Amino acid sequence: MEPEHITLRDVAREAGVSYATASRALNGSDRTVRKENADRVRAAADRLGYTPDLSAQAIARGSSSTVALVVNDIDDPYFSSIAAGVTEAAQEAVLIVTMAIADRSPGLELQIVRTLRGHRPRAVIIAGTRTTGSDTHTALTGELSAYQESGGRVALISQPDLPFTTLSIDNYGGARHLATALTGAGYRRFAIVHAGDDIRTSADRRQGFTDGLHAAGLALDTADQIVTDFTRAGGYQAAATIASRRPEAVFAVNDVMAIGLMSGLRDAGLTPGADIAVAGFDDIAAAVDVLPPLTTVRVPLHDLGRQALELALSGSAPTRVDIPVELVLRESTPKT
Repeated sequence: MEPEHITLRDVAREAGVSYATASRALNGSDRTVRKENADRVRAAADRLGYTPDLSAQAIARGSSSTVALVVNDIDDPYFSSIAAGVTEAAQEAVLIVTMAIADRSPGLELQIVRTLRGHRPRAVIIAGTRTTGSDTHTALTGELSAYQESGGRVALISQPDLPFTTLSIDNYGGARHLATALTGAGYRRFAIVHAGDDIRTSADRRQGFTDGLHAAGLALDTADQIVTDFTRAGGYQAAATIASRRPEAVFAVNDVMAIGLMSGLRDAGLTPGADIAVAGFDDIAAAVDVLPPLTTVRVPLHDLGRQALELALSGSAPTRVDIPVELVLRESTPKT
């Protein structure tokens, strides 16, 4: 008999047990199967080359052996670090991670969640900034609520806008602390490289940094607030404006933008850290590899991914977890 034609009934017959017993032994049902019967079923499945129907298992259990992670951009080290943490926690729970890319589109994120509901993953983790002005929040809440009501688990790494367990990063406080440290080090003329304020993470970091400058008695000209893409390329493109403005220090609202900015400044004939100080936010791995090493605000990205999945799988009531951040001063802001 060819393996592709083997059915669960064949396995039950080979093991000398009922179909129901074979099903419970192989699909992870909570109903008890005697060890000797379970061992016989698994041995029979191995001999016959039986491959279980994962969709049927998902229906039997109410969920599959997978967890779904939705991120904005897997090329961004911010999201890949979170994904590594989710994957590590999933492996410990004997689960498999599937990943979907929302490309910073609320509409696509909603479409992905609708599709995932049909696959019935054990948990859905969404990692990505919320956007203002989106008309998908109500629909997304409805989709995730229906998924939870059917036994699924949800955790978000984002701003606490939706009624689900959310790990919320202190974007505002971290950026304000950075501004306080840089003004305390003697910097007086600043610029900010940021994305549009419809991206909440960027807006919160920009506002925190600006408020920190105001608290130190400093103002920031509108021309020194450069709006660009929330990417390394966006940071690189902003370098020409920064080179012409020649501030003493620049805050880019994430590390990939800051690294792109440093590259652009070099191409403009300037030396980051010497001619213009540069700081970022997130403390991705590359922050210590660039020259000079990048001053930034550390977010525990790997632990964030782990904690998100662990909270989702715990089945506890929806909660908000505030994630503290840590200022890391390096050679890209050398003034003292």
